[in-house]
Amino acid sequence: MDRNDKRIRILIGKPGLDGHDRGAKYVAQILRDAGFEVIYTGIRRTPEQIVEAAIQEDVSAIGLSLLSGAHKFLFKRVIDLLKEKGASDIQVFGGGTIPPDDIPMLKQMGVCAVFTPGTPGRVIVQTLKEHLQVPA
Repeated sequence: MDRNDKRIRILIGKPGLDGHDRGAKYVAQILRDAGFEVIYTGIRRTPEQIVEAAIQEDVSAIGLSLLSGAHKFLFKRVIDLLKEKGASDIQVFGGGTIPPDDIPMLKQMGVCAVFTPGTPGRVIVQTLKEHLQVPA
């Protein structure tokens, strides 16, 4: 990559009390392998910590990983905080054990994509490239 090229930065966050981060680390690695710069905040972060880190790191997107079932509240809180901080241009995507019936509601609140267990890495990368308008 040329020194003047700016890689797209993505933050991966694990909000809430869920301590299982295998999926989040997998997504972080496939995104790195695809050329994105990835910041992983670790487990048990608050929405406030995730949004603050995203703003400080000047990311284009935040990926939220949840297995706890609190996705409706935590995704909404992150999106609301981004709006409050004037950073609603940061896209939010999510993954984890999210019931298929909840996905339309998450997308309506502003989540650009939702990846459930078993989603192939190439689908995650291609979907994010489309949403972040990365040249092919």
